Formats: sequence, C-alpha cells, structure tokens
Amino acid sequence: MPSMILVGDVNLMNVADAGVPFARVGDELRAADLVFANLECCLYRPPAGHAVEHEGFFADPATAGEALRIAGIAAVGLANNVNYGSAAIEGSIACLDRLGIAHTGAGADLASARAPAIVERGGLRIGFVQRSSVYWPTDHEATERGVGIAVIRGHTAYQVPAHKTRPEVPPMNRPGIPPIVVTWADRRYLGEFAADVAALRQQADIVVASCHWGLGEDVLDYMSEIAHAAIDAGADIVIGHGPHYSLPVSLYRGKPIFYGLGSFSFHTGHGGRQHGDWIGMMAKVEVDAGGVAAACVRFVRHNTANETVACALADETPTFDRLAAKSLLLDARLASEGDWVRITL
Repeated sequence: MPSMILVGDVNLMNVADAGVPFARVGDELRAADLVFANLECCLYRPPAGHAVEHEGFFADPATAGEALRIAGIAAVGLANNVNYGSAAIEGSIACLDRLGIAHTGAGADLASARAPAIVERGGLRIGFVQRSSVYWPTDHEATERGVGIAVIRGHTAYQVPAHKTRPEVPPMNRPGIPPIVVTWADRRYLGEFAADVAALRQQADIVVASCHWGLGEDVLDYMSEIAHAAIDAGADIVIGHGPHYSLPVSLYRGKPIFYGLGSFSFHTGHGGRQHGDWIGMMAKVEVDAGGVAAACVRFVRHNTANETVACALADETPTFDRLAAKSLLLDARLASEGDWVRITL
C-alpha cells in the first residue's frame, strides 16, 4: 500500500547548504513512497540580481534543486503567488525537468499550466493538479499563449447583516456594525477546474487537488466551495496552503480535506524578512486502488538554523486542541497517536 507525504509551503530562498533544510525530517520523507510539496519559490537566478522589495521568490537552482532531490520530493505544485515572471517560471520548470521532479500548476501557456503531474508508485498512478486563488493582477495568470500559473479566481462581497448572526454581535440597528464578508469562487474558473479533475480521474488511480488560498486562520466559503467541487469531480484528497497557518481538517463524502498544511520550509519571505517559528503540518496518507485507506498529520516547525523539525505532540497541545475542535465542526475527528494525529475516515 503506497504511502504519500503531503506538505505545504517550501521556500528555499537563501539556502546555502542543500543538506540543511530537510536534514532532520529527511528519513521520514525518504521512507514514504511519494512526497508532494507546494514549491513556494522559483529555481532561478535573475541575471541582474533581485531586489527583495520586488515580487518573486528566487532560490539558487543548483542548491535548492539538490535540497529537493536529497529530500526525495517527487512532485511539486507551482500555482502560487510567488511563482512569478515568465523567465523565472520557465527557468524553474526547466530545472525541475532536469531533476526529474514532476510539476503542475504553471507553464508556458494555460494548457501546460493546467496539465496534471502523474507519478506511478506501487502499481498506482497518482495524479496531482494545483490552482491558486492568491495571485497578482498583472502578468501572473497563464493565458492561452502566455506564461503563468493556473488560477481559480475568487470574489469578495461585504454584506450588511440583516439579522443577528452571532450572540456577541449587536443587532443591525446600531451604527458601526461590521459587515459580513462573503467569498465565492468564480463559476467559470471553478467549472474548468472541476473538468480538469474529472479528466485526471480517468488517467489516475488516486487524484490529489492542491490549492493555494486562504487568509489567516479561517476556512472561507470559497475554499470549501473549491474543495467540495474537486471531490465531487473525483478527487480523493484536497490539500491547501498559503496563509502559513495550520487550518482544520474536514471530511466531505468520506474524503479528507486538509485546508491548511501551513509552512514546511520557509526561512525568508517578502521583503527579505526572516520568519518566526511558524507551525505547519506534514500529512501522511496511505492509499490503495479504492482511495485513501488511512490519513494522519504531524506538526512541524522551522528553526533559526533553517531546518524543518518534527514536533512532539505533547509540546503542541494548544494547536492540537484548537484544530481538533474546529475539525469536529467539519465532520473530521482527530485523535492523538504518539506524536501523530490520526484522522478518522
């Protein structure tokens, strides 16, 4: 029965030693049959250098590529807000191709950006497709003839509450009542995404839908809409990443949705800032021809030495308690099992 490890944001900017980022979780990664990550950087060196105040996360192709290879990462998603710029995207894809790392979510045109990555393990064909709902309005979305990433456009509206919505919120007859924020996925983009998932279902035994989305620690309506559409179209697993928080797990039609795996390896971010001790999740999923047989997660943190470190569950009780309570509201039961958290399917 093949096992997969699915992780969130991997940003390898300013990595000087390929052996460092995954040294303390490498054995766990290499023990899995397949590892998939959201690659939150381009493997590209800008010819004239890069000012950190400009968009785009660029990692040295040789060092970062070797770090991915050492960790045994077999496939990555590229549809996110920092895979930006035609030359950077094309250069990064060329580097991944040389390394033999499968990828999805970005390409020389819309068709190639939407194309899935398919990897065979244990006699099963495992397919990945990725979209981003967080992206820049210019020169970022792939077009029919233009380089970019595959996206699902999201919309936001601000609704005046006509009724009392929560006990702690006063009725609407008081000046200053805040609006209700409403989000939804664009119907055309969502339909195209569902069609791609359904097409991949015909090519693969296991389908994983990966989504770059979110704002803070909330599961927004458009995120659930996209996740449910993916499963309705044939996905076995949905994973989310982007807001750098660990978000709840949900079960929909018996299929797991990991709304936010958080950061897995993320040392330097926007403006060149070094980030703090963010907590993320490493999901381990066992699959067979019938779909997902077992699923669990383990918390990880990132230390000042630029290493990803697996956490003892006893040290992360507040995070576990918060996620368990929120996940229960989404029909997923989380239970401790050593240092792992088991999801009851």
